[in-house]
Amino acid sequence: MAMGMIVSREALQQELAARRMRGERIVFTNGCFDILHLGHVRYLREARSLGDVLVVGLNSDASVRMLKGPDRPIVPQSERAEMLCHLRWVDYVCIFDEMRPNALIEVVQPHIHVKGGDYRPEDLPEAEVVRRYGGQVVILPLVEGRSTTNIIGRILDTYAPKQAFP
Repeated sequence: MAMGMIVSREALQQELAARRMRGERIVFTNGCFDILHLGHVRYLREARSLGDVLVVGLNSDASVRMLKGPDRPIVPQSERAEMLCHLRWVDYVCIFDEMRPNALIEVVQPHIHVKGGDYRPEDLPEAEVVRRYGGQVVILPLVEGRSTTNIIGRILDTYAPKQAFP
């Protein structure tokens, strides 16, 4: 299987038009994917199983900082994008600067928009965009205990200098 591609919105729109013409089912998800871990990999595998093409909208470094704070991301967007492309389930990665993927979803218009189990469909700001053109929102279960926040916490607990108190 070919490796996924990092594409602009314009290139993505062209690629997906051709795939739509062939009747392929397009799945979209988005996120930061900072410190790629087993939860991410299982999530992306499951997302891809819902269709023929998986598009990952990747939050840019600037949008990760807006969402997660000034110390994130740990891994820069170019490296996060390249790592995602090496997962066999990912067909396209498109980096976006906005806090929400709404504008990118308007371009992609996936048949299925997938999010992790830490969301509920009624709480997703982008769900309205997906429903407007007739798409479906699917929530996949989380892999318990697997998160970037947990990994960062373990690293800090294990390796951060311990404060000596008198």
